[in-house]
Amino acid sequence: MASGTFHEKEWSEKNGTVRIADEVVGIIAGLAATEVKGVAGMSGGVVDGISELLKKKNLSKGVRVEVGETEAAVDLYVVIEYGAKIPDVAVKIQENVKKAIESMTGLIVVEVNVHIQGVEFHQEEPPAPPVETRVK
Repeated sequence: MASGTFHEKEWSEKNGTVRIADEVVGIIAGLAATEVKGVAGMSGGVVDGISELLKKKNLSKGVRVEVGETEAAVDLYVVIEYGAKIPDVAVKIQENVKKAIESMTGLIVVEVNVHIQGVEFHQEEPPAPPVETRVK
């Protein structure tokens, strides 16, 4: 992997520089996190004491990133599906996010912190009432 880093620096010096925006890294992290089974969505923060759940929209919400020249650190705020094993899901999130960011950007991910903001309960919808007909 050292030769890949050298190649990127060589390219930068000859042709200009490449800078990856923090939001791009945030979107990659958010998408990678929501791909993990057991994740209901990203948490956009606490609104009136209730965690705001963000599904596939605004994937950079619920993600805080710090991007340097060669390294990145990520904080993810997630909502877990009821019944999922939280430690297992958290580890899978960390692995998936690290792999996605490193493979897509070439940055070294130094930490992925997972903050569980809530649990989503799946409620079964009651069956629709039978439709009465006037004539038989």
